Amino acid sequence: MNYLSDIEIAQQCKPKHILEIAKVAHIDEKYIEQYGNYKAKVDLSLINDTKKKNGKLVLVTAITPTPAGEGKTTTTIGLADGLKRIGKDVTVALREPSLGPVFGIKGGAAGGGYAQVVPMEDINLHFTGDFHAIGAANNLLAAMLDNHIQQGNSLGIDTKKITWKRCVDMNDRQLRFVVDGLGGKVNGTPREDGFDITVASEIMAVFCLATSISDLKERLSKIIVGYTYDDKPVTCGDLNAQGAMTALLKDALKPNLVQTLEGTPAFVHGGPFANIAHGCNSVMATQMALKMGDYTVTEAGFGADLGAEKFLDIKCRMAGLTPDAVVMVATVRALKMHGGLDKKELATEDLAALEKGIPNLLRHVSNIKNVYKLPCVVAVNRFPTDTDNEIDFIVKKCQELGVNTVLSNVWAEGGKGGENLAKEVVRLCEEEKGDFTFSYADDMSLTEKIEAVVKKVYGGRGITVLTNAKKQIAQLEDLGFGKCPVCIAKTQYSFSDDPTKLGAPENFTVTVKNVKVSAGAGFVVVLTGDIMTMPGLPKKPAAENIDVDANGKITGLF
Repeated sequence: MNYLSDIEIAQQCKPKHILEIAKVAHIDEKYIEQYGNYKAKVDLSLINDTKKKNGKLVLVTAITPTPAGEGKTTTTIGLADGLKRIGKDVTVALREPSLGPVFGIKGGAAGGGYAQVVPMEDINLHFTGDFHAIGAANNLLAAMLDNHIQQGNSLGIDTKKITWKRCVDMNDRQLRFVVDGLGGKVNGTPREDGFDITVASEIMAVFCLATSISDLKERLSKIIVGYTYDDKPVTCGDLNAQGAMTALLKDALKPNLVQTLEGTPAFVHGGPFANIAHGCNSVMATQMALKMGDYTVTEAGFGADLGAEKFLDIKCRMAGLTPDAVVMVATVRALKMHGGLDKKELATEDLAALEKGIPNLLRHVSNIKNVYKLPCVVAVNRFPTDTDNEIDFIVKKCQELGVNTVLSNVWAEGGKGGENLAKEVVRLCEEEKGDFTFSYADDMSLTEKIEAVVKKVYGGRGITVLTNAKKQIAQLEDLGFGKCPVCIAKTQYSFSDDPTKLGAPENFTVTVKNVKVSAGAGFVVVLTGDIMTMPGLPKKPAAENIDVDANGKITGLF
């Protein structure tokens, strides 16, 4: 059977005019700024002007990712379409894709099969220019920082203690470490420097947590760009850069409105790294979506130990959000990989491998139910090779935890394949009340917060804090950042900090190597492994397959 590619499915879709979608989302035309016929920005005043109370918030997350794939974004979109099909007033809130992965190996972030947001080519490429604006604001701050040093350095900034990097939204390993300011005094101060990918910039995290233009400006002013010779932090506010940066970002801050293949309104806005940032779409887009629909479906990055943990412990804490239900996405194939099977062996029934791998799913489910105390459903993305025995095994194990399992077939059937999942989500929202609890309290020390996540969420024995990290924690607590939430950067491929430990490892400790503050975003980043803030392209980049014909039709984009 020949399946159509994602882009072929998307290009066959006849999207509705964006003003029609706005009408479906109860948005008056006066708030809409059109970018062509199929995408628009929505003015921020809509949130304050709308008297409607917030709808239900549904979070979609997933098991620890494997190369077999889980389909988290696809499930998010298909669930929203499923809710629409059963008569619910629904919106979806998603992240924007970065150009780096689009041209690299991972692909875009517009869903897949018959559960996509469109226009997928635009969304996966420049979209409405948000990421370019974020990159420009980031690089303006870098330019003003180096210019301050060039013009006499009245703040006494130590060039060896500069923490701010330039950025570009591309996988370009050549830029990880550079020496700049060469060519004599007129061309700047020579120093070691480097680039991050735009989604790793703190500007992106700030942008996605801001609740207004004023809040954005205030957060930008707090960003620490480096330290003086006597170790005092230097901020964006000290350089008087926040006003100009906010001017660059004021239009980008307006959420983008697009649609699913089935015409469900979709807010696609922002996309911070899910490691060194919190990996969620913007607070502004989530708040707008909640005002405009009775149900809002959103997703978090990576597996639930990273993505859902950050959504719940950081985004919900800062924005005052409480999810009404959580969907845990899993596949039989991925769980068999957690049980030790090779990717080539996944097509045959193997209950022994499934039994070894299923503790990964059960730990994630238990975290949602018992740590965060939220209602949960498991969505199993069914593949043609999955057997009834394997599906029954998962259903039985989840029932033992008091959680229902629903088969999802949204990739092949769109909203129709998500109707059963939609019905269970509605049941959870209406019949099961959660008692939402964070995994740690604000007043715990930074070390206690890290330990709480490792023990409660990862299932580890504890933490080992290296000497350097102990000094950094002490310095940050002295500077008044001890009350901040922690944003733990670790491998997404394991509950532990060792990517080879699949399933649900036990008795491990997590090593804390470095700790730094994202003062504008308002969280402390905890580095536990070798986290890459500038990826590289693979041997055969996806970019080699992308082309455009004489009529402007794009091919090869997934």
